[in-house]
Amino acid sequence: MAKKKIVLYQPQQVDTSIGPPCSGDMLPLEMLAISAFPLEDGYDVQIIDAHLYEPEEGHRRLLEACEGAFLYATTGILGFMVTDGFRASTKVKQRFPKLPMVIGGWFASVKPELQLRTGLYDAVVLGQGELTFRDLVKAIDAGTPLEEVEGLALLRDNQLVKTAKRAVVGWDKVANLPWHLIDIEPYRERQMRPDSHKHILRMPTPPAIGSRKPYFGITYYSSYGCPEPCTFCCSPIVTDRRWKAMPAERMLDDLAELQQRWGFDTVRFHDANFGVMQKRSAEFAKGMLARGLKFHWNAFIETHSILTYKPDALDALAASGLYVAEIGAEAGTNEMMKKIGKPIKDDDNIAAAVEMDKRGVCSSVTYIIGYPGESADSMLATIDQCRRLHVAAPLARPTVWPYRPIPGTAMWDQAIELGYQPPQKIEEWGSIGEYHLEETWPGKIPPHVAERRKLYQHYVTLAYGLARGKIGFWEKRAEQRLRENNWSMGVFEARVFDVYNRVERKLVKRKELSRSFIDPGHKTGTSGNKYSKASKAMTDTTAG
Repeated sequence: MAKKKIVLYQPQQVDTSIGPPCSGDMLPLEMLAISAFPLEDGYDVQIIDAHLYEPEEGHRRLLEACEGAFLYATTGILGFMVTDGFRASTKVKQRFPKLPMVIGGWFASVKPELQLRTGLYDAVVLGQGELTFRDLVKAIDAGTPLEEVEGLALLRDNQLVKTAKRAVVGWDKVANLPWHLIDIEPYRERQMRPDSHKHILRMPTPPAIGSRKPYFGITYYSSYGCPEPCTFCCSPIVTDRRWKAMPAERMLDDLAELQQRWGFDTVRFHDANFGVMQKRSAEFAKGMLARGLKFHWNAFIETHSILTYKPDALDALAASGLYVAEIGAEAGTNEMMKKIGKPIKDDDNIAAAVEMDKRGVCSSVTYIIGYPGESADSMLATIDQCRRLHVAAPLARPTVWPYRPIPGTAMWDQAIELGYQPPQKIEEWGSIGEYHLEETWPGKIPPHVAERRKLYQHYVTLAYGLARGKIGFWEKRAEQRLRENNWSMGVFEARVFDVYNRVERKLVKRKELSRSFIDPGHKTGTSGNKYSKASKAMTDTTAG
C-alpha cells in the first residue's frame, strides 16, 4: 500500500525579480522540523524549497508534487515569504480544491485570521509546530475534528477560534531533523559560484578562508524561543518567553555526523537567542575543540550574555570557530532600553563588542531608531553610540535600522494608536520585510536625524573600504571624521566624493564588491527635503 504523501512548501525568501537570489546556505529548517514525526508515523514527505528555483519553476514543481497528495503545508516569516507563500498556495487551491491545506510559522502565528480569511487554509499551526503538526496530520487522516487538536487557529461560523493552547516542549520531546530529505548538492553548488558573495542574506567569508572566496555552509538551529521581553519583537507573544535548547552533546553529535556527510565550512545558527545559557555555550565550544571539529560558525548572542560570560567561555567560543556574533543592541539610551525591556544600560553594547573584538570575533551589531514615541534626541544618541562602538571595536560592524512595526508586539499596538497604517492585503505584507533598506513607517524619523544616519553610513562604508575596495585618502578621512565625531563637512564631502567616485569608476576598472550583511550601506528615503541631493550622493556612495 502506497504511503500517503504530505507536500511541504518553503516559500521564496527574496523577490528575485528585483535582486539577486537568496544565499544557498538557507536550508528549509522549518519544513525539516515538522517532517520528522510524520516520517516516523509512516507518511511520505516531500519538501519543495522554492528558493532553489525561479518563482514559476518552484510553483510548477509544487503543483507537480501535489498530484495525489494527502496534505499540503507551508510557512513564512514577515517579508517576501508571505507573498510567495500566498501566491503558491493560491495555485495549489485552484488546481486541487479538495486538498487539505495548513500554514504555520511566525507570521501566521501572529496573524492567523488574515491567513484563514484567504479561504486557502483549513487551519493555522500556532507557535512551536512539531507536535501540533503531528497531531494535525493524524486528525486529518482519521477524520477527527480539528477542534480536538491543541495549538490551532480555525475559522468557524466566520469567527476566529483557537483550540486549547499547547505548551512549549523541550528537546527531549523533539526529534532530530531528517536531513536525508534534502539533496544538499544544489545548495552547495549555489554557494560555490564565483558570484555567491552577492547573494542576499549571505554571510561574509570567514577570515581564515580568505576575503570573499566562495565557501560552503549550512543553517542550523539548536533552540526554540527567547526569554527576552523585547516590546518590538513578536517572540514574547509566540513563545511565551520560553527558551528550550538542545543539549550541547546532542548538538555536537548531530553536527559531527552532518559534517562528515556534507563537509561544510560554516554553520549559521538560526536560534533566536543562542547564548542564553553560558554552560551550554561553553560546553558546545569546548566540545568542538575536544572532538577536533573544524568549521566556522556564527550565532545570536545578547550583550548581557557576553558581559556575564566568564573569560574562558568567551575564549572557547572564539577558539572553536565563532567568527560573527550577532548582537541586538536596539537603542543607545537607558530610557529607550527600559521601554524595550532588555537589561542593557549605558555603554554595555560597546563593552560587549570590545570583548568580542579582543578575541578576533566580528560583532554584527544592530540598532533601531524611530520607535513609537521616541524623541529625536534619543535617535541621535543611538546613532552616536553606534559610531562610538565602531571606533572602539574595529572588527565590529554596527549599523542603524529604521523601526518596523511588527504584528503581535506591544509596540505594534502603540504604532497603530499613533497612526501607523498596516498593509491590508496579504500580498502587501511581503513588501515590508526589507526594513533595513527602507522606512516602513515613513515620517517617524525627522529629516535631521535621517541625515545624520546617512552621514554615518556614508563615512563608515568608506572607512571599511566598501565603496572603492581599498583604503586611501577618502577612507582615512572618513575614519577620522567618525573618531572626531565631526559631521560639519559631511554633506559637502559626500557630494564631492560622489563626483570623484563616478569619474574614477569610469577611468579605473574595479573588482566587484559584495553587498554582505555587514555592509551598512542602505538607504532611507529623504526625498522632498533640503538634504535630498546629499542623500542621493550618499546612497550612490554605498552602491559601490
